[in-house]
Amino acid sequence: MRTTTPDSPHTHGRWRRIGSVAVATAALVFTGLGTAVQADAAQSATTSTAVTYAATPCATPKHTGDLTCKSYRVTGGLTAFQKMQAAKTGITPKAADASTPSGYSPTNLRSAYGLTSAAASNGSGETIAIVDAYNDPNAEADLATYRSYYGLSACTTANGCFKKVSQTGSTTSLPTSDAGWSEEISLDLDMASAICPLCNITLVEATSASYANLGTAENEAVALGAKFVSNSYGGSESSSQTSYDTSYYNHAGVAITVSSGDSAYGAEYPATSRYVTAVGGTKLSTSSTTRGWTEAVWRTSSTEGTGSGCSAYDAKPTWQTDTGCTKRMESDVSAVADPATGVSVYDSYGVTAGWYTFGGTSVSAPIIAGVYALAGTPASGTYPAQYPYDYAGTSSLNDVTSGYNGSCSTAYFCTAETGYDGPTGWGTPEGVSAFAN
Repeated sequence: MRTTTPDSPHTHGRWRRIGSVAVATAALVFTGLGTAVQADAAQSATTSTAVTYAATPCATPKHTGDLTCKSYRVTGGLTAFQKMQAAKTGITPKAADASTPSGYSPTNLRSAYGLTSAAASNGSGETIAIVDAYNDPNAEADLATYRSYYGLSACTTANGCFKKVSQTGSTTSLPTSDAGWSEEISLDLDMASAICPLCNITLVEATSASYANLGTAENEAVALGAKFVSNSYGGSESSSQTSYDTSYYNHAGVAITVSSGDSAYGAEYPATSRYVTAVGGTKLSTSSTTRGWTEAVWRTSSTEGTGSGCSAYDAKPTWQTDTGCTKRMESDVSAVADPATGVSVYDSYGVTAGWYTFGGTSVSAPIIAGVYALAGTPASGTYPAQYPYDYAGTSSLNDVTSGYNGSCSTAYFCTAETGYDGPTGWGTPEGVSAFAN
């Protein structure tokens, strides 16, 4: 189990720890559960040494060579969302109470990323595919609970919105059920729903977490017609990855998002595939700015935080122009991932049925897949990872300029800067323009 610690400044390649800071109180404008709020910039809703969390079981490989999920589940303390609730009501909520949502809601996320209007009108007819390992027998029922609670339209097998298949496309011969990966599946399905509630969702379950099986599931997702595929898993780079690129991830005209990793500075695959959008993670806080929110690089320790780095194997795509890395640089864009500023998820398989708060770049990858879906079908023959680069430095992206995720010899590889940096790429969405053709 982990406890959040404050970020420390990065100076001349050395680390310096700082103690906990007092959280200043501020007036909040908060209307209903899950509605966006405004808070004084002095309020540090994201820093709380009381928040504890643990990596979900799928973050530990079952077999040698398996890929792992990129998620954490909050186990105690008050999240940023709960602090907003407490400031509104004057009542301190129960920590890690499964009976009540304790993380950011769909409305919060849409507000933070300028998606409120697009989510209300875009996405109908589009399909987001979620690729994960093993089976979640409660996936559809848990998704129904999440969507009903937040007032989202039903997404079921019966109405044609939801589909669950194996890596071969079977709806009846599914993989072995697994509680840890079921947590991941619930997280992914809920985030896709939160961002693009009008989208259809196809869950493709791989037989195991091996490259071969997850890659086969990736191909099946595309074969079934999905133009947006979210992948919340990864592992260490290897010389084999360029062959995996060709076999599994080279799908022109499809927006493929991949978590950048949760182990702080260091490149991971398939996030470093030149054919995918590598999605980093941030700490998302309320703010008195016009936007109403502010973000920094997610990092809680030297081994925990968003991933980034220069690939040792994948060639640099033509649209990526940073000069410090001669090969593929991770990441491209980012979204919320800090567990202390995490998102609400409903899950019931292998845990007490109820509401949990999740973090990790498993949160940010399906969020960005949803943003691509709101932006519309990618142009045939294009690689949507390029789209945000066409809007680099514009108001279509929220530039993240503070925080770091480790120690590195080339500053932007691990430290947020104005413009492009490894931990957060070109920033986070501000509307859908940067994710359209």
